[in-house]
Parts: sequence; structure tokens; C-alpha cells
Amino acid sequence: MLTAFNSTKFKFWSFLSMFFLVFVHAYNLNFSYLQPNTFPQEPLTFNAFLQYLLSNGLLRFRIPMLFIISGYLFALGDSKPYKQRIAGRVKTVLIPYFIWSAFSLLLTYSLELFPWSKHFVEASNMMWRDETRNTLHQFKWGEWLEYWIFNPPAYQLWFLRVLFFLNLLYLPIKWCVTHKWAKYIFFTIAVYFWINDFNIFFIQGEGLLYFSLGIWMQKTNYNIDTPKKILNPSFWGIIFITTAVFKTLLAFSEHVPEFYNHILYFTHKLTVFSGLVFAWFASNKLVNWCMSKKYFAQLTSYSFIIYVLHAPLVVYLMYVARAYFGQYPHYRLVTYFVESLVLIFGSVLIGFVIKKTMPKVYKFITGGRGIS
Repeated sequence: MLTAFNSTKFKFWSFLSMFFLVFVHAYNLNFSYLQPNTFPQEPLTFNAFLQYLLSNGLLRFRIPMLFIISGYLFALGDSKPYKQRIAGRVKTVLIPYFIWSAFSLLLTYSLELFPWSKHFVEASNMMWRDETRNTLHQFKWGEWLEYWIFNPPAYQLWFLRVLFFLNLLYLPIKWCVTHKWAKYIFFTIAVYFWINDFNIFFIQGEGLLYFSLGIWMQKTNYNIDTPKKILNPSFWGIIFITTAVFKTLLAFSEHVPEFYNHILYFTHKLTVFSGLVFAWFASNKLVNWCMSKKYFAQLTSYSFIIYVLHAPLVVYLMYVARAYFGQYPHYRLVTYFVESLVLIFGSVLIGFVIKKTMPKVYKFITGGRGIS
């Protein structure tokens, strides 16, 4: 049974995770493709330090948080038949995935119709296929289908794709995490997959580990309110800040021996885990304060629309900002924050208008989220 406070806490962290996601994707340093062991390949400045610290450090726990919440909530529904629940996930996960995947393709295609906006789509290399094709207009039908199903311009949708597959695997995962010996073997494999970023087809290491942890917590009645000594949030908070700062400074080293990659990678994983523990167990007062504000509680109902609308626009706007404001000092840092906030509140506004004027459409395209 989920307490009223933890239900509120899940909503709070679902919203903040989407909020943080926009900032992670707004990262605009010269080498903008972020991986756990990314080296920015530019000098250490205040802008570079802050963006890397946030986008590739302090905000990186958000996806594990979402997977744990998803696993926990799905495990709560065992009173309903499995087939019925999967049918429900088709409506709430799979159909929205294909809707917003198609939307991102059509949006990109529309932008390519005009020379001004087409330039920014090409500059982003979002639709790069090979040396001679860099726009959707050059794609064949089979390639359109491939992108719609597996590789949409709205790249953040990978989470929904992986989540649906994990829902399909729920019964064997539940068996593994609740049986005495199987759970040790299973979690050993899951941790190995997570540490090594194992990704093949629909099996994604991070998603598998944290979704399974959510199931295990619910099925074992794990106390998610009071941390055990080993999960003391003060201790993990210090680890969280320290590793994030250390990782950021290391990433800007001028001379990078090969083993730095491994150190950077390990500190990234430690930052993610420590951030997850700290954020959950140290946030009760923050949750109560924020969710007591009516405007904030209403904002949390737009988590999903922020998630699906912000990309690929966040990338295209990055190149617009570079073209028009690149000559001004500190434009990248200003853009990082302004673009993120504009996209967040623009998404909320669009969601609000659609929900008010076409509630049935809004319910369909969001999988029924944020209706009440």
C-alpha cells in the first residue's frame, strides 16, 4: 500500500526528473554529445564547469529515479490480471510513444520545408544518415519507418520504449527479485549490465537494474520512508557533491591518460547512485513545502508533456541561439538556462491549452496522465 505522502513524493520526483531532463539536453558546449565519460574538449571556464557539473553530474540521477518509481508502481497492481495491465500499458506507454515519435518526425519534416529552419536542422546533424543525406526529405520510406519505431528525432522517447519492454518482462523479473537465491544472481547480472552500460535491442542496463529495484522494494515492503544507516542521506549527499565536482574537474584535464576514462566512468556511476539516495531520503521537507503550493502541485500534472515536447526542439533552438547570439559574451550559459525554462513553460502552456480545449485528445496523447 502506497501512503498518501509517498504518492505525492512520486509525483514530485517525476516532475523534477522531467524538469532536470530539459537542462541535461540543453547542454551546449562545443562537444555536446554527453556520455558518462565525455571529455568536453575545451578549456575550463565558469560556463563549461557549471553546465558539465549539472548536465553530466548533479542531474544524472533522474532516469534511475523514474525507473524505480515505474517499477514500484507497476508492482502495486498485482491484483489485476497481467494481460489487462499490459493492455493498459499499450495505452499509456506504447501508443504515446508512437504518437510523439511521429510528431517529432513531422515537426522536423515541416522545419525542412523552409530554408531558414532547414539550415538549423542540417547544422544539428539530427537527421544525419550518411555523407550525402542529412534531412528527412532524403529518406526512403523504409528509413522513415525505422526512425518512427526505433530512432525518432524525439530521442528522449527511448525511455518509453525500454519501459514498455520491462513491463512485458515483469513476471520473470518479479520472480527473480523475490526468490531467495535467484535475486542474488539476478542483481549481480543487473549491476554488471548497469556498470558496463549494456544495451542491446530493448535490454538497457540502467533501466533493468532500477526498474527491478522498484519491484523488489514494493514486494519486500522495503521501508522507503526511513533510510537504514548504510543509506544515511548526509553521508551520500557528501559523496554526491564530491564525486560530481571531482568528475567535472577531471573531465577538463589538459592531458588525459587512458585510465582517466575509467576513473571518469566510475565516478559517474557513483554520482548517479549517491544522488539517487540523497535526493529521495533528504527531500521530505522540500516535497511537503513545494507540494503545498497550489501552483507547483498543478505544474506536476504536466510532467509528461514537458518530457515529450522539449526535444528535438531543444537541439534545433541551440543552433538558432548560436547563429544569432554567438557573438555575445556568455551567450552559451544564458542560452542554457533561458532555452530550458522557455521550453518547460512553453510545454506547460501548450499542454494547458490542449487539456482545456480538447480534453479527450489530451488524454489520448498523454496516455491519460495529468487529467485529474
